[in-house]
Amino acid sequence: TGLTYDDLICMPGHINFGVHDVDLHGNFTRKIKLKTPVVSSPMDTVTGSRMAIAMALEGGIGVIHTNMSIEEQANEVMSVKKFESGFIMDPVCIPPTMPFAELENLRKTTGWKGFPVTEDGKMGSKLLGLVTKRDTDWFTDGSVTVSSIMTKLQDLVTAPEAVDLLAANKILKESKKGKLPVVTKSGRLVALMSRADLQKNADYPNATKDQKKQLMVAASIGTRPSDKDRVGALVAAGVDAIIIDSSQGDSVYQHDMVRWIKKEFPDMQVVGGN
Repeated sequence: TGLTYDDLICMPGHINFGVHDVDLHGNFTRKIKLKTPVVSSPMDTVTGSRMAIAMALEGGIGVIHTNMSIEEQANEVMSVKKFESGFIMDPVCIPPTMPFAELENLRKTTGWKGFPVTEDGKMGSKLLGLVTKRDTDWFTDGSVTVSSIMTKLQDLVTAPEAVDLLAANKILKESKKGKLPVVTKSGRLVALMSRADLQKNADYPNATKDQKKQLMVAASIGTRPSDKDRVGALVAAGVDAIIIDSSQGDSVYQHDMVRWIKKEFPDMQVVGGN
């Protein structure tokens, strides 16, 4: 006969420690440590980028499901990696000629409010200014270009290319600015730092992060030959671990996939099984 929860009683016993003495730290893989040992399932009804972000902020990790196109899954991974950063190494940049109406559309599609303005609208080119929501609060003319409404370079607080994370944090706090562009001696944009990320760091001290201070995320794949293309796209998107989602964990197909991933991407963390 089976038992239900109502058939069992958990009898408390004597303890000689407090809650503050309990350590739940554990390993998800050999190299990924979790402060909260909880992992969300790679099911299409459970884990997308929003769940993965929530899991990582609380000290766990989410596994983004594979029931979508390769491009969609890679974008989900990138959404997690870009949610919270130390230095944002690939911010979305815009050119000074962009009309205000196009900027508003870009805000809707990306979910971001502020953008660096560079000479050609690309990362690595000369920084001209920064446009934030505060700069555009009172504008309604969609034909006005970004160059006429942005905060120009001479009015920005910037940091030199060699700045470390602690020093950049200090500059942001003291300047009370929302964003801190990091530029070379010649004025080229090489990174961006966000004040919002500082607040997230304070609000979520147990967050699961990589060495770049980005949230960590895993993604699932199958064992079909086409999944090798998926692995390549996920690695390029910045995924931290690959989970092989298969109904039979001890199959030749899963063994072959694990061996292939470790051969092609030796540093990638891989979890097999079912």
